[in-house]
Amino acid sequence: MSITVETAQLPASTDEDRLVVTDGAMIVLDGATAHDPAMPSAGAYVDFLASDLVQSIDDESSPLADILEQSIARAVDALGIEPGIAPSSTVALVRIKPDTVDALVLGDSSVIVGLRAGGVKVHTDDRLSQLQLPEADLYRRFLADGQGYSGRHRKVLQELQAAERARRNRPDGYWIAEAEPGAAKHALHVRYPLAEVAWVIAATDGAFDLIPTLGMRWPEVAHMSTPQLAQLLRDVHIWEAQADPDGQALPRAKRHDDKTIAVMRFASS
Repeated sequence: MSITVETAQLPASTDEDRLVVTDGAMIVLDGATAHDPAMPSAGAYVDFLASDLVQSIDDESSPLADILEQSIARAVDALGIEPGIAPSSTVALVRIKPDTVDALVLGDSSVIVGLRAGGVKVHTDDRLSQLQLPEADLYRRFLADGQGYSGRHRKVLQELQAAERARRNRPDGYWIAEAEPGAAKHALHVRYPLAEVAWVIAATDGAFDLIPTLGMRWPEVAHMSTPQLAQLLRDVHIWEAQADPDGQALPRAKRHDDKTIAVMRFASS
């Protein structure tokens, strides 16, 4: 079995996505932008997680959830962070073992699996959006009314993030990588026989949510080269700026989010 990897990133102003690829794994992180100036940015947190995860993700004897839990615990110790007032990040992990493909998602980064039989399986963690917080409805109404990215919109985002923090890493809320290592146990985990998988994509929401607006299907994306993926992300950026600058067509917290995508393709040797 031979593996081909293609990747692309397009940072926005925050630059809090991280991507690491090893011989048999992909690590995709999306640090949460802090709209409240009193909250820390996620840059140092995702840097630590990325560098720590790459040291252990290839250990096939450890489940991905255990590896993530231990990395979060080490981040807590190294950065001195506390639950509720710490930076956070989504996580998408893909690991190739001799006979299986394992994937883990925590937060709204996504893993898409293309099967040799022709099916496409999309795995994303939508537990935060399923909370249907009133602040989220208000934020979307502001965008629909054409008030996106105004001063009032930023205030609404601060209120939304405060409401989200109150439900973070709780059974009646949602789970995310932050300062509670046990959150990793609540990640979504899937496993496929390697022989049945043609390709795997891991992407942050800045890419995953926007790529379909260009009419692209995931099997098409899966067969793109690195330069083609980079151009695709630039095309998404142009669409945001020119077709939907105020977030009315596709509600989103920022006009331009960081965009990261990684593809693994598998071929019989």
